[in-house]
This record gives sequence, structure tokens and C-alpha cells, in this order.
Amino acid sequence: MIKSKLIAIDFDGTIVDDAYPAVGRAKFFAFETLKKLQADGHRLILWTYRHGKELEDAVNFCRENGVEFYAVNNSFEGENFNPEKASRKLNADIFIDDRNLGGFPGWGEVYKIINERIQFNIEEHGEHKSKKKKGWFGF
Repeated sequence: MIKSKLIAIDFDGTIVDDAYPAVGRAKFFAFETLKKLQADGHRLILWTYRHGKELEDAVNFCRENGVEFYAVNNSFEGENFNPEKASRKLNADIFIDDRNLGGFPGWGEVYKIINERIQFNIEEHGEHKSKKKKGWFGF
């Protein structure tokens, strides 16, 4: 049994191709993966720069594709965020974003990483591979 996680997910460039302020085309397997994660018991937060009408468009697009979020740009639905009392960082176990270190690996890989609790290898998936220099101590 997989332990339930709270997962914050970016919209533009992650769930859909980046076309901000418009809504881009859904990424391959994005909604299938999100629905599978929910079926596995995980709670999903839509975590995006969008606000106002653009945010409403994103939420509606996800809803039309079968995904309702646990919360939107908050740690939980109904959160009353006060910047005088707390940091804006969301309370989530996992953050999925196209701007991750190493880039976005794709939804199939994301599901494997979460489901199998494997480590993401930047060298395998990143756009830029750094050459390792062996120094005095071998690293």
C-alpha cells in the first residue's frame, strides 16, 4: 500500500504545454496520470502562477478533463493565508514543475518516481549533462 502524499503540481509547462496566458494543449498522459494518482489516494494541489481569469480557465480545463484538485494555490481548501504570519511555501510532500532541476521527465516517469519511490536521476533526464572531474579524492 502506498502512503498517501500531498502533491503540488504546476500547470503551464507541466500539465499543459506552456501557452500562458492561454491554456496550452494537455501534455501526453498528464490527465491519465493525475487521475491515477488520485485513485491511488494522493491529494493533488494545483500550484501555479496563474490568478484571476487565467486561474479560473486552468481549473475549468482540468475539471473538463476529469481532475478536481484538493486545493488551488493553497495548502488546503479554505486556507486563509496571511503573509504577515507565514511563508507562502505550500505544505506539500512532492512538488511537480517543469522548472525542476533537470527539467520535466514526463508523466510516465513522474508516476514511476512517486509509485515506486525511486530517485530521479538528473543525468538521465536533464538537458545539460555536466562532465565529472575527478579530483584528489575521486569526486
